[in-house]
Amino acid sequence: MQFRVVFLVCLLSISCWSQTPSNLELFFTPSDTLHTSRRNAVVITEASLASVTLLGLNQLWYKDYPKSKFHITNDNNQWLQMDKLGHVYSSYQLGQLGADLLQWSGVSKKDQLIYGATLGVTFLTAVEVFDGFSKEWGFSWGDMAANAAGTGLYVGQELLWDEQRIVMKYSFHQTKYAKMNPDKLGHGFTEAFLKDYNGQTYWLSFNIQSFTKSKTIPKWLNIALGYSGDGMLTGINNINNDFPDQNRSRQYLLSLDIDLSRIQTKSHVLKSIFGILNTIKVPLPTMEFNDKNGIKLHGIYF
Repeated sequence: MQFRVVFLVCLLSISCWSQTPSNLELFFTPSDTLHTSRRNAVVITEASLASVTLLGLNQLWYKDYPKSKFHITNDNNQWLQMDKLGHVYSSYQLGQLGADLLQWSGVSKKDQLIYGATLGVTFLTAVEVFDGFSKEWGFSWGDMAANAAGTGLYVGQELLWDEQRIVMKYSFHQTKYAKMNPDKLGHGFTEAFLKDYNGQTYWLSFNIQSFTKSKTIPKWLNIALGYSGDGMLTGINNINNDFPDQNRSRQYLLSLDIDLSRIQTKSHVLKSIFGILNTIKVPLPTMEFNDKNGIKLHGIYF
C-alpha cells in the first residue's frame, strides 16, 4: 500500500505544481493507445523507487541484525498468520498499482497483467531473499505463497470478470500491546501502524451489485469480511517466558464498506485519489465474532 500511495502522491504533486487544472486532468486521463513516453516513465520510476527502497532496507533495517548464510525458515505458525495476510495485501495492492499505471500508459490488457500485476510478487520476492541472508528471519515459503496469493487474487479476477469485484483492504486501530513490547510492535503510532498485528485488520470487500446484478443496490456498496488477532506480544505465544500469556485469539468481522473506485465521476484526478483511498476500509458499524466473548458490536470499527 505504502509504495502505491507514495508513487501516486508524487505523481499528483508534480503535476499540480507544474500544470493548470485542465492540463492536470488531461495528464491523469488514461491513454487509449500505447503512450511510449508514459510507459518509459512508469518503468523508470518503478525501477528507481524499488531500487532505492531495497537499498534503504539493506542500509537502514538489515544492517542492525546479524547476517547469515542463506537459510529457510518456517514461520507459518506465528502472529496468528496476520503477517501472511500482510504479504497477501501488499502483493495485491502493488499488483493493482502496476497494472493501473500500465493502463494509464495505454499498454494492452495482456501486458498489464504480465508486466504490471506481477510488480508485487517480484518486489516482495527480492525482500524475501534479503530475509534469507538475515539471521533474525530467513527465507519463508509461507511468505512466498502469500505473495503469490495476493497477485493471484488480482489477476484471477481480471481474467474471470475483467474487474475487481473483491477488493482487499486494510484498517488499523491502536492497542495496548505495542507499549508492552515496543521493540516488536512499534514505538509510537507510525511504527505500530506497520508492526502491531493486534491493531491491524485485513478485509475482503465484496461488491454487492457485481454479484447480484441488482439495479436497486448502489454500485459503490460493498459487504466486507475481516480477520484480525488479539493478545499477541510475540510471534509465538509465551516464547521464552519473557511475556505473560495474553490469551491470544482470532477475530472475524462482518461490516459494510464503500468501494470508492465505483463512485461515478468524470474527473480522472478524483479517480486517482479514490484509488489511493480505496486501499483502506471505510470505518463503519461492524459485528465481531471471537472465542473470548462470542459476538461483539462496534458502532464504528477502525
